Parts: sequence; structure tokens; C-alpha cells
Amino acid sequence: MDETGVLGLLEELSILLEDSKTVFGKSNMRQVDITAAFEIMDEIRDLFPSEFAQARQIVRERQALLDDAEAEANRLIEDARSQAMTIASEQEIVRISQQQAEAIMADARELERETRAGAEDYADEVFGHVEQSLDNVLGQVRRVRDRLNQNSTVPR
Repeated sequence: MDETGVLGLLEELSILLEDSKTVFGKSNMRQVDITAAFEIMDEIRDLFPSEFAQARQIVRERQALLDDAEAEANRLIEDARSQAMTIASEQEIVRISQQQAEAIMADARELERETRAGAEDYADEVFGHVEQSLDNVLGQVRRVRDRLNQNSTVPR
């Protein structure tokens, strides 16, 4: 038997039929060596189970490759999703941190404004007391001078 398997045997059968002699007066009928034809058919029958087994094995191997490729694709997709989630999470943390920093800065500016306004109010109040005290002292100084001036007009 030839190494080409069932296809080779079918080719042999085809050659056997083509090389056979036509029946006198009937071009569509041929005289075939029935023994040779049956031998080829028996060989084909013998090869079918092994060829089917080989075909099934090839199909199984191909399916295993497809399954492996699909599993790898799913793993890559899951890794990509995981990385995307990590990046999104990190971006969310950065966004929240920026918002918190902005809020802290706004609070600090407001506290500074309130502190400055409070300090200015306090300074104004203190200077008001100092002014009042100075006015009192100035008033006393004038009174004392006036007395001194009144006493100096009095003969000694």
C-alpha cells in the first residue's frame, strides 16, 4: 500500500476503472478486474478507522490549541481589566487627594482672612484704648499745666 492513505487508494481505484476495457457496444460500461477493485476497497475499509482516529486526534489537538488560545486571551483580558481598574483607582485617589488639598487650601485661606480680620479688629481695639488712655493722660497733663499756669500768676 502506498503512503497516501485513502486518497491514494481512491486514486488507484480510479485508475483501475479508467484503464478497464469498455464493453462492446456500450461505452458507459466497462470490464473491471473485480478482485483488484475489491482489494482496493478492502484496503480503504482497513484505513478508515485509523484515518478517522487520526482526524479525530487532529481535531482534538486543534480544539485544545483553540481552548488554550481562548484561555490565554481571557487571561490577557482579565489582566488588562485589572490594570485598568488599578489605574482608574490610582487616578481616583489622585483626584480625591487633589480635591482634599484644594479644600484644605480654601479653608486655610478663609482662616487666614478671618485671623487677619480678627487681628485688625483687635489692633484697632487696642489702639482705641491706647488713644483713650493717651487722651486721658493728655487731659491730665493739660489740667496740670493749667494749674501750674494759674499758680504761676499768683504771687509768691
